[in-house]
Amino acid sequence: MISVSIKNVSKTYPTSFPRLKNFLHLEIKPAVEALRDVSFEIKTGEIFGLIGRNGAGKTTLTKIIATLIQPTSGKISVKNFDSVDDEVTVRSLVGLATAEERSFYWRLTAEQNLLFFARLYGMKDATARARIGELFEQLNLNELAGRQFSELSTGNKQRLAIARAILPKPPVLLLDEPTRSLDPLAAEDMRELILSFKDVSILLTSHNLSEVERLCSRVAIISKGEIRAIDTPPNLRRQTKQTQRVKIILTGISENVVRESLSSKLPNFSLENSIETLSVNFEREPDDGLLGETISFLAAGGARVIDVETDNPTLLDVLESYE
Repeated sequence: MISVSIKNVSKTYPTSFPRLKNFLHLEIKPAVEALRDVSFEIKTGEIFGLIGRNGAGKTTLTKIIATLIQPTSGKISVKNFDSVDDEVTVRSLVGLATAEERSFYWRLTAEQNLLFFARLYGMKDATARARIGELFEQLNLNELAGRQFSELSTGNKQRLAIARAILPKPPVLLLDEPTRSLDPLAAEDMRELILSFKDVSILLTSHNLSEVERLCSRVAIISKGEIRAIDTPPNLRRQTKQTQRVKIILTGISENVVRESLSSKLPNFSLENSIETLSVNFEREPDDGLLGETISFLAAGGARVIDVETDNPTLLDVLESYE
C-alpha cells in the first residue's frame, strides 16, 4: 500500500516584483528552482529518509506534502487525496514537526498549547486531555506541562512539536530533524518512539546520517532540487567506491622499523604513535588480502597486534559522491 505518492514535482520561486525593481533600478535576482521533477513513493508503515545538504530542497518538499505551499508542477497525493484539490483532507492526514518551530503560542503553557491544537483537530476536551497526558508521559514532558512555551529550552520545544504532530494520530508523519537540539538520552528516546509507530508512514529528514541509517528502510538523496538516488542504506553504500579504512594497533616494534618495513608493502599508510601503542592506518579494497598480509608481516617482525579496527563506507560517503 502506498501512503504518499510524489510524481514529477517541481517548485520554482519566481522573482518578486520584477517590474517595480526594474523601475527603481534595483538588482533583479533570477528565479530559484527549488525542486526539479521529483518522484518517489512512501509505503504504509515505512520510515523513508530524505538526505541532502542545506538548500537541497528537503524543506520545500516537506512543506508541499503538508500543503503549506503548492508545487509549480507535478502531483502529490496522500492516501489517494490530492494535495492541491483536497488540501483540507490531506492536512488532516499529515502530522508535521519542523526543526524551526514558530507556530506555538509563547504565552500559553505547554499543555494549553496542545489543548488549543487538539480543538483545531476537532477533538473533544476529555479525549484531548487524555491524549495529551499520554504524550507528556511518552516524551517526558510531565514536569513542563504548566510552563509557558517561551520558558522551554530548545530541545523541549522540539519535543513539544513532535507531541503536537502525533497528537491526532495521523497516518502520515513529516519529521524534519526530530532529534535536533536533544541531549543524547532524549534523542535515543525519540528514536525509539519513532520506531514504535505502527502503520504510520514517515518522511524523515536529518543531518544525522547514522540516525537515518538506523531508522529508515529506504533513503533518497536530493541534491540541487533533484533526486539523485533512492535505495536501502546498505545498497546505497554499495554504490560508492568500496574502500575500507583500517587501523592496526600494535606494540613491541618501533615506529622507524614499521615505516621502513611497510614502505615497500603499502603504497599509502600513516602512523600514530602513542605512549604504549603504535597504529598503522591505511585503506584497502574489501577482500583484497592486504589486511591479512600486513598483519602477518608485522607479526613476523616482532610486533604484537592488539586490535584491528575497520571503517566501512557510510551514508556520508554516499552523499558526498553525489555532490
